[in-house]
Amino acid sequence: MSSFWVSCVFRRSRFLKPSLSLLLSGNNKPSNPILNPKLNPHIAKLTNHNRWVRNSEQNFRYVWVASICTTPSQSSVEKETSSSNEKSSWIDLYLPRQARAYAKLARLDKPIGTWLLAWPCMWSITMAAPPGHFPDFKMMALFGCGALLLRGAGCTVNDLLDRDIDNMVERTRLRPVASGLLTPFQGLSFLGFQLLLGLGILLQLNNLSRILGASSLLLVFSYPLMKRFTFWPQAYLGLTFNWGALLGWAAVKGSLDLAVVFPMYISGVFWTLVYDTIYAHQDKEDDLKVGVKSTALRFGDSSKEWTTGFGIACISSLALSGYNADIGWPYYAFLAAASGHLGWQIWTVDLSSRADCNRKFVSNKWFGAIVFSGILFGRLMQ
Repeated sequence: MSSFWVSCVFRRSRFLKPSLSLLLSGNNKPSNPILNPKLNPHIAKLTNHNRWVRNSEQNFRYVWVASICTTPSQSSVEKETSSSNEKSSWIDLYLPRQARAYAKLARLDKPIGTWLLAWPCMWSITMAAPPGHFPDFKMMALFGCGALLLRGAGCTVNDLLDRDIDNMVERTRLRPVASGLLTPFQGLSFLGFQLLLGLGILLQLNNLSRILGASSLLLVFSYPLMKRFTFWPQAYLGLTFNWGALLGWAAVKGSLDLAVVFPMYISGVFWTLVYDTIYAHQDKEDDLKVGVKSTALRFGDSSKEWTTGFGIACISSLALSGYNADIGWPYYAFLAAASGHLGWQIWTVDLSSRADCNRKFVSNKWFGAIVFSGILFGRLMQ
């Protein structure tokens, strides 16, 4: 707006070129007698207008400079926008005030973790389906609900154990327990509620599945401590998040075919090493200050080379699992598409950009969907 008024002033001053030139030259006395108000009465009325133009031009110049100095940069606007988007979600819009902190503690507004936990279960259940048949949809629904509850329980355990660390990390300082919205006792009570619901799902499975499901809690409860002792907490997360590859097959078959499910489980571990290393690059500066460890700090500038190796191992293990299961050819076509997606995120991610790391991390739900589609069509056309 200030630029518009400055341009208006200059347009108005076109008809006062002599006076304006005198003002710009800093000469108070006109050198031309025609421009002297005492000698030329017709110029007297214009003199006051010239003063107004001069003062206005100076004032508008100050306003214009001030507007430039006070205009926020694009990066600060993006930071504020992303911060506001991070704070507000459907939880704040639709849930009662008393339930919002618990929903955020379970990360219900960030479903990517549930997807990453559920996909290995869906892979295994679909791989266990008889040739030419769809997978057991009831079993998939049970495992989907179980993934939601177990992910929420894992996040609750993580926030309870890391509440002192979360206060010192920019991305996590507003979490419910770290920020004081919930007390540790309330967090523990909520954890018990989630585990009770999870037990109700587990009891609907066979005995082998119950044993495997209960044993996964050891991994869930101990994972948050790993970053204090090792640079490989992402590998431990892989062991935890992909336990469903074993559990899904056991729930359908009542036994474990290690030639099929073990390569699938290992492929999930390598997949986790890819996406969680990318994810860990968001917090690497804060992790250094706090003193916690991650593969992002371990690999440093070589992260893309390491994750490329993990990606190759992931795809190779999936191919071996499908080969041992004697699955149909569409599986390998989808597997090629999945490898392309994995390569795209590894080699295009900007590891210095938190936003891009998060985008690539979230895109892994599509990797899981591609692999699932390959298993589904491979079984149907077997």
